[in-house]
Amino acid sequence: METGNYSAVTEFFLVGLFRYPELQLSLLMFCLIMYLIILLGNSLLIIIIILDYRLHTPMYFFLGNLSFLDICYTSSFIPPMLIIFMSERKSISFFGCALQMVVSLGLGCTECVLLAVMAYDRYVAICNPLRYPIIMNRVLYVQMAAWSWIIGCLNSLVQTVLTMVLPFCGNNIIDHLTCEILALLKLICSDISMNVFIMTVASIVLLVIPLLLIFVSYMFILSSILRINSAEGRKKAFSTCSAHLTVVILFYGSALFMYMKPKSKDTKTSDEIIGLSYGVVTPMLNPIIYSLRNKEVKESVKKILSRHFHLLKP
Repeated sequence: METGNYSAVTEFFLVGLFRYPELQLSLLMFCLIMYLIILLGNSLLIIIIILDYRLHTPMYFFLGNLSFLDICYTSSFIPPMLIIFMSERKSISFFGCALQMVVSLGLGCTECVLLAVMAYDRYVAICNPLRYPIIMNRVLYVQMAAWSWIIGCLNSLVQTVLTMVLPFCGNNIIDHLTCEILALLKLICSDISMNVFIMTVASIVLLVIPLLLIFVSYMFILSSILRINSAEGRKKAFSTCSAHLTVVILFYGSALFMYMKPKSKDTKTSDEIIGLSYGVVTPMLNPIIYSLRNKEVKESVKKILSRHFHLLKP
């Protein structure tokens, strides 16, 4: 097909679960409530980490990055999705779609790397406790967090550019809730083998390899915990990892289902529901999990609240 036969695409129409009008009000309220909880929970966690000097450690620095990432990630697609829910014209501009894709994909990839970095931090803390302050010094953990962001954003930028420069041949109906890269690739009418290859490599490098590193780290952690003589010591060591391990299971469980499952098992509705869980429920649960399972966070909350109420007393 010649280039002159392509009609320019200036906007995309999002259908996805919007094809079910009877669900729109329920989905609108669900997304709005979840988004408010995400903003409140993650913002409070960041504020607590900043205010309490006892939490100025590598683990909480990474946790603060994770909370900030979750706020940015959900803000990239939930507000536009809510606007589309309330509007009759279920569309998003071409550049708006590209921006949404580059931000959401970049932050999703960043979280994969960041979770692996957090697992390494727990490995050093439990397996090499005496050398922990030396190994996980400020320069190293700041660089590790920075490279997590850089790697994720570079991958997203490359994949987004390679997707959006291809011809859509006038096909602008996205069968998804958001501008998700897999849904967009289905609209392209030229060869996408390069895109598929790069996406496969990126999935292995940024999804599978970090997961393997997390698995190996926890094998060493488990081995070290089992060598601790006292039951109280084993319980304390495991409690420092349980919150991170729970978040890893939630995040990678949905991510692996979305991006690594066989084509034969692909169903549109299940993809969208899992995608919504991947994008909304996990960021909402992160601060709750870390607050409920972390003694230091709970003590910091009590300290800040008691100080606040003390100042309010006449």
